[in-house]
Order: sequence, then C-alpha cells, then structure tokens
Amino acid sequence: MNYISMNLVTMFYLIASVCFIQALKGLSSPATARTGNAFGMSGMAIATITTVALIYKLQAQAATTGGLGFTLVLIGVVVGGGIGAFAAKKVEMTKMPELVAAMHSLIGLAAVCIAIAVVAEPWVFQITTQGVALPFGNRLELFIGTFVGAVTFSGSVIAFGKLSGKYKFRLFQGAPVSFPGQHMLNLGIAIALIALGLVFCFAPGVEPAWTPFIIMAVLAFILGVLIIIPIGGADMPVVVSMLNSYSGWAAAGIGFSLNNSMLIIAGSLVGSSGAILSYIMCKAMNRSFFNVILGGFGGDPAAAAAGGAQEQRPVKSGSADDAAFIMSNAETVIIVPGYGLAVARAQHSLKELVEKLTHKGVIVKYAIHPVAGRMPGHMNVLLAEAEVPYDQVFEMEDINGEFGQTDVVLVLGANDVVNPAAKDPKSPIAGMPILEAYKAKSIIVNKRSMASGYAGLDNDLFYQANTMMVFGDAKKVIEAMVKAVD
Repeated sequence: MNYISMNLVTMFYLIASVCFIQALKGLSSPATARTGNAFGMSGMAIATITTVALIYKLQAQAATTGGLGFTLVLIGVVVGGGIGAFAAKKVEMTKMPELVAAMHSLIGLAAVCIAIAVVAEPWVFQITTQGVALPFGNRLELFIGTFVGAVTFSGSVIAFGKLSGKYKFRLFQGAPVSFPGQHMLNLGIAIALIALGLVFCFAPGVEPAWTPFIIMAVLAFILGVLIIIPIGGADMPVVVSMLNSYSGWAAAGIGFSLNNSMLIIAGSLVGSSGAILSYIMCKAMNRSFFNVILGGFGGDPAAAAAGGAQEQRPVKSGSADDAAFIMSNAETVIIVPGYGLAVARAQHSLKELVEKLTHKGVIVKYAIHPVAGRMPGHMNVLLAEAEVPYDQVFEMEDINGEFGQTDVVLVLGANDVVNPAAKDPKSPIAGMPILEAYKAKSIIVNKRSMASGYAGLDNDLFYQANTMMVFGDAKKVIEAMVKAVD
C-alpha cells in the first residue's frame, strides 16, 4: 500500500464518485433501489480502502516510527463499521427515521472535527508548509464547513429525540418549542456567526484565530438546536430531508479544504439531492422552502391548538369481519398506509390480505403520500421490505384521480395525509396536498383511537357517512381480515 501513487488515488476516488452517482440514480425508484444501494456501498468501500492506503503511504513517507496514526484509522474503520453493521441489522422499521437522523449528526460532527484538525495543523493535510499561514480561501471553506457541520450535528440530535418520542427532555418531545423573539434570536446568532467567520478568515499572522473560531462553532451548535425545536412532529419528514442536505454541504465544504475531489462530489450529490427532496416535501405539505431552510416552519402553535380541538361527533364503527366482507365484494380497493402500519409491523400481514383479495379478482393498489410516515420514502421502504410488487405502489399525483371511481379505500394508520380539512381555506393545513380518499364510495379507517395526527387536527374523513372505523392494532386487525376473507 505504501507504493500507491496519487494518480491511482485520484482514479479510485473517481470510480467511487461514479458509484455514488449511480447510487443516487438507482435510489430514485423503488424498483432499482437495491441496485442503487449496492452501488453506494461499493463506492464507500472503494473510498475507504483508498483513504486508508493513502494514510499508510503518507505515514511511511514521513518515516514515522511508533506512531499510532494508521493504527487508529484501522481501529476506527473496524469499530465504526461494526457498529454500523450491528445497527443496520437490529434497527426496526419504525426506528429507521431515528437512525437516519443519527447518521446525519455523525456526518456533521465529523466535518467539525476535521475542520479543527486542519486549522490546528494544515501542513499535515498538505495545504500549507509548517510556519505558513492558511490562505484566505481555505479559511473561508473551513468556516463554512464548520458552521454547516455544527448546525447539522446539533439539529440532527434534536431531530433524533423528537423522532424517538421516548425521552422526557422537553426539547426531545414532538410538540413545537417556541418563545417570544425566537426568530430575532436566530437572526442575531446568524449575524454573529458571519462576523466571527470574517474575523477568523481575515486574521493576520501565522497562528490561527482560535477564539473567534471556537465561539463561532459553539454558536453554530446552539443555532442548530434553535432552528429544530420549533418544529412539530408533522414536519419531521421535511426536517430529515433538510438535515440530509446540510450534511452533504458540510462534507463538500471540508472536501474543498482538503482538495479531495471524491468528498466534494459525494457531498455535493447529497447536498443537492437533499435540497431537491426538501423542496418536494415542502410542496407536499404546502410549506415555504425558504422558511424550511431558516428553520421557521414549525407552524403556529396557537392555530394548531385551535384547529385540533376534538369535536364530539358520532362515528360509524365496525369489525374486521365487516371490513373484509366489504373489500371482498368490491371491484377496486386502494390502500393508504401510514405510520400506524409501521408501528404495528403489519406490512407482511397486509401483503397476505392483498394476495387473497387479488385471488378473488379484486384490483388492489397502494397510494403513497410523499410525507407519510416520519421520513421521506418511509412507506415505500416498509412495503419493499414485505416484497410488495412495485407495480402496485403509486405516488399521490399518479393515483389521486382514481379515488372517485374506487369502491373501497382502506386507510391504515394514516391521518393528516387524508384529512379533507386541507381543502378548507381556514384550516391550519389549508392547501396541503392530500390523498383524496374522501371521494371513494366506501372508506374503511383502521386506527387505535380517534386521536389526532401529528398536525393536531381532527380528521373530517372519520365522520363521513361512507366511512367505517375499525379500531385496534393494525396487525391484529389485518390478520383478522385475512381470516375473514377465507
């Protein structure tokens, strides 16, 4: 490994970058997602092995004896890879959003740590020679990388807590946390960050300006917390995609400082794709894209509370046997999965139910809302795990026109994404695109209770004359439906 040339390193990094591009292309469709994931793993493996070989070569060239640098890198790769493999194998589908948030936080923290190392000893990274000050361009790149990385880390930690929903700490709870002057405080911190960054970048002398750099990093950590805490559970899919974008830009910023083309390409791909996904999520939730970037999209708590007042209205309820009878005698059925399906781990039972209905001649389709679940694509991943055929799964814009001609819609654990209140201009979710399940001839809704969704709003769909509520755990209810279809 000590004879690897820089030309070979560049070539391997280029191959890894091509793998990342192919991974992104493959992940754009459920049908090619597994291939895309394989490309991503291959690219990361190539990049990791190449980097380890490069570190070994540089240490050998420096004639280092007894140093722990290369050994520590190997330990990091083995330990980190082992933890990642264990977490991926053990994680439950309902915990996938938390895992993604945790990964984003680690990327942000890694960017900050690398930036600190570069500022301390830039000659080790072959940016300058010892005794020569960092150029302005490198200081600017390090400032941006540190700023974005710190915001990504602390923001992702808060998102992890909110997504988990099992911690008593107030900032980790799903309800928005807001206070008077919050946006002005965020603006003040942002201005201070820019000012400190300029002081760091223009500081004279060879020694780095550690005081403004450290204060800037601390303020960036605080800002990451402040822009996420006012966001409620209903907006979590947007948060995940936004932090995904931030982590990519942090990596790209550090890549420029290190003159690492692979890191620049990979970071730019993640950053741009995350930004595009955030824009798609914003359209799906009727949010302002710029408010998302600035962390101001938690909504008006007062309005949500007012809209979430539960009315005592009669509902029609039925049993799993009733629901099975209705679906068995239908010609067309559309299934709308939501987070409740993931919590109950009922995707395999649902596939069995669909197979039996299809065997009886019923045409069954799945309708996926872009923000169903707690992260983008959550329902797609859930159904893919149960090996549901891709040609049965349809996105909102492709299937919304069919609800009016559908005999039965089965809503499983979904709430806000099928709420007709979005059509009311006075509603807190006015303008939010929804799956138009309310247009179907018959609607069956499975929920544990009449509790509101993440938006805290009562759902008018539950009270329609053609709606039947089937209360209970999704898995148990679906299993009962399967038996009843026989």
